[in-house]
Amino acid sequence: MRLQGKTALITGGAAGIGRETAALFAQEGARVIIADYNKQQGEEAIQALLQKGADAHFIEVDVSDSGSVTKMAAEALAQYGAVDVLINNAGITQDRTLAKMTEEEWHRVIQVNLNGVFYCTKALIHSMIERGSGKIISTASIVGVHGNIGQTNYAAAKAGIIGMTKTWAKELGPKGIQANAVAPGFIETGMVANMPEKVIQQMLEKIPLRRLGQPIDVANAYLFLASSESDYVNGTVLEVNGGLVI
Repeated sequence: MRLQGKTALITGGAAGIGRETAALFAQEGARVIIADYNKQQGEEAIQALLQKGADAHFIEVDVSDSGSVTKMAAEALAQYGAVDVLINNAGITQDRTLAKMTEEEWHRVIQVNLNGVFYCTKALIHSMIERGSGKIISTASIVGVHGNIGQTNYAAAKAGIIGMTKTWAKELGPKGIQANAVAPGFIETGMVANMPEKVIQQMLEKIPLRRLGQPIDVANAYLFLASSESDYVNGTVLEVNGGLVI
C-alpha cells in the first residue's frame, strides 16, 4: 500500500496506460481521480474501481481547454481537499511527415500534449505549494528524446514536456515538490495498434527484450515516482523502452 492516504489525479485515465495506472494506484491505497475527455469510458473505469472497493471519482475534462482544466482542479480539490500526485498522462497523435502536416494537426497535438500538461500543472501547483509537498509526473516519450519520422508535432510536444519537467524540478524542489517524467517506448495500446504491422515488426527487431511494452510496465514506473521511494528523485526522465535506444 505504497500510496495509502494519497490522492492521485490521472489525466487520460479512462483507457490504456492511464486506466492501468488508475487501477494500480487504487490497489496501492490511493484515492483516484480519473480525468478524461471520454465520459463513457471514464465512468466505466470508475465503476470497475468502485466494484473493487476503491475510493474513486471521475471528472470530465478537456485538457486542451484551460477553462475546463480550472474546473477540473476545483472539483478535485473540493472532493478530496488536496491532490498529492498529478499524472499528466493525456495525449493524442496526428502523425504525418513534415511536408504533409497541416497547421491544424500541428496545433491540435501541441494543444493537447504540451499545453494540456502546462494547464493541468498550473491549476494544481498552488495547492501543492501551500502544503509544501506534491509529485508531478508527466508522460514524455522516446520520441521526445530521439525523434521519429512522421511525428514532428508529437516529438516537439514530448520534448517540451521534458524541458518543463526539468524546469519545474528546479523551481519547485525547494518547495518540497518533485517533478519527473516517464518516457515510454512502444507500448501495446490502441495508439500503437493503429501502426502498420510492418512498422511494429521492425521495432520488435530493434528492442533487445523482443516485445512491446505493456501498460503495466509504464504504470509501475509511475508508481515508483508517485511513492515515497522516489522522494530524492527529481528532474529525471525515466525511459521505459525495453532497451530500444541502447
